[in-house]
Amino acid sequence: MAQNARIEPSADVHGGMDAFRAARRMSIVGNLEWSDGPGPRPAKAWQFLCLSEVANFAALRRHLGRGRADRLAFDICGQIAAVLSNARVSVVGRSMVEFGFEGDAITDLERAIATLTEIFAAPINIDGEPHEVRMLFGAAAAPIGATEDVRLAEETESALDQAHDEQVTVIRDLSMGTPAFDRLTLTRELGAAIANGEMFLQYQPKVHVRRQEISSAEALVRWQHPTRGLVLPGDFIPLAEEIGEIGPLTLWTLDKVIEDQRTLAADGHDLTIFINISGQLLADSAFVAEACARVCDNAARIGFEITETSVIRDPQSAIANLQTFADVGITIAIDDYGAGLSSLAYLKQLPARELKIDKMFVLQLTSSNRDPLIVRSTIDLAHALEMEVTAEGVETQAAMALLTVMGCDMVQGYLISRPISIDAFRQFLRDDKLRPEEDSAPSMFKRPASFWKSG
Repeated sequence: MAQNARIEPSADVHGGMDAFRAARRMSIVGNLEWSDGPGPRPAKAWQFLCLSEVANFAALRRHLGRGRADRLAFDICGQIAAVLSNARVSVVGRSMVEFGFEGDAITDLERAIATLTEIFAAPINIDGEPHEVRMLFGAAAAPIGATEDVRLAEETESALDQAHDEQVTVIRDLSMGTPAFDRLTLTRELGAAIANGEMFLQYQPKVHVRRQEISSAEALVRWQHPTRGLVLPGDFIPLAEEIGEIGPLTLWTLDKVIEDQRTLAADGHDLTIFINISGQLLADSAFVAEACARVCDNAARIGFEITETSVIRDPQSAIANLQTFADVGITIAIDDYGAGLSSLAYLKQLPARELKIDKMFVLQLTSSNRDPLIVRSTIDLAHALEMEVTAEGVETQAAMALLTVMGCDMVQGYLISRPISIDAFRQFLRDDKLRPEEDSAPSMFKRPASFWKSG
């Protein structure tokens, strides 16, 4: 374990998405293996995310000069990638590097940080001169599938902040639990959150693989609580369903998306925007009528993402109402395909034009024997049903390349962009539109650190 490292249960993270600096700008995959022998690696049980920052960056900048100091993070990025096998290593700031990987137990993260701590304890050769580079590490660990990506990133940010204060490595173990939300208080406050301007949207773009262009985006609702900080969808969406607020919340989301879509159209970007629809609403005739009216009145290009389980609840009503949505031009996408109880009987009846493969199959696409078979067969099935396929959770160029060979139509994930504000999304689209036609496609996936800080 890293010297002076502290492992503790996570705490509530206060502060909004402005503090969410853990974005991917450059994906680098290490060449060495953290394995005990040859052959395919079994599926891992834990996911890890770590931020490493040069604590003495200001002093190094004065000695090295601004230009050379600004390249220091790339040197560190390369060293980490050379040590950690299959880690996704990214430069996310002038003095900060992020890396994420999977493991069998939290001790794998401890061992990785201990190895890096030992390496950086010795002077580093920079342009022929030895220099001390003091690194701080803040990390979060969680069982795979138990924690949302946004929370993992927020906990990592908070761990690094604590590492700054205490000058030790801090590892947050998310499996040890967090202070419970006061559901009664949240229940009282959720209804007023929209009126108080506490809800906001972020957008995650989707890229069409063959056309090499941004084809659409998904709108994701967030709650910035005035005292609790960021409340994640996994905490307030089920609550909204329980207390009957999911309809008003979804209609607010639809109105906000239509407003933002007009802004994008004025910028020259006519994109379909998808929003997530609760299974409860698929049987609500009043919601269906109101949603269709708002889309038609504004001639909006809207898509609804629904899960398989939401249809299984009440298939007769759900299928009928989904057809109503499709009849007015709303694109239907099946979200998280493969994560629930997939039913081909329902799948063939749905008026869906897009199928989204759940990220649990994509994240280990290049390190698993079975996941590529599942993904390839799903792509073939969707194409046979005349649907386009989107792969969620694309984080590496290796996964992107394999999905391209498999015939996947669209990709979505941190390789392209994390969820970002409407202003950052507009800048994202402007940057992509300005790139020369002869530029290679990967330029779409790389953004300057200053861009992400405005996200």
